[in-house]
Amino acid sequence: MMDYPLLNVFLTMLWFFLWIMWLMLLFRVVVDVFRDDALSGWAKAGWTLTVCVLPFLGVFVYLIARGRGMGERELRQAQDRERAFRAHVQQAAAEGPRTPGAKADELGRLAALHDRGAISDAEYEQAKSKVLTS
Repeated sequence: MMDYPLLNVFLTMLWFFLWIMWLMLLFRVVVDVFRDDALSGWAKAGWTLTVCVLPFLGVFVYLIARGRGMGERELRQAQDRERAFRAHVQQAAAEGPRTPGAKADELGRLAALHDRGAISDAEYEQAKSKVLTS
């Protein structure tokens, strides 16, 4: 450990931190390029090629040209995901828990549909197994 003084340890940690920060920025730019629906396929290919061929210049130019919208696009996507999650939770809560009586009622309705010929044997078996496993 004598050959590696404290300043060198600090500088190595600093370079490691900067390298990780650079990779995160690079991946964030690439993700933002593909997240943006306003960009055409050619524009996405151009930005991706620019960022891959000239990474420092490409990321710098991208941040200047389109950096303001990055946060807005990320916020909009997060809001869309939250809306979808809330809708799913509300739908699941509205259905309520399935009780054995509810399963029996559903099986009875399936049997009635099957007896009338509204659903085939395969559809009946598939729906019946779905009701029994849920």
